[in-house]
Amino acid sequence: MPKIMWKVSDNETITAQVPVGITLMEAAVQNDVPRVLGECGGCLSCATCHVRPVGQWYDRVGEPKDLEDDMLDFTEVEREDDSRLSCQITVTEDLDGLVLVVPG
Repeated sequence: MPKIMWKVSDNETITAQVPVGITLMEAAVQNDVPRVLGECGGCLSCATCHVRPVGQWYDRVGEPKDLEDDMLDFTEVEREDDSRLSCQITVTEDLDGLVLVVPG
């Protein structure tokens, strides 16, 4: 199982082994990651699962598609160039070691 890390502050990182095939939003909710709410359950209609892949990880997870890009304008914390909605990223073996910043 890939290891995923969510940086929730300068002093706190939540790390979990995550099954392949679920979304990063589902993994975050299962691991009680603060500020990743997933209120819509992954339907791409709420923008409450905003994350930022660190460094080279953005290239690995890829850019948002058009609808996700539009929804990123509604995040609670202002979006950055590397912002993504975690409901749109499915965990694969290639994401082992992924580090995400949780804005806020």
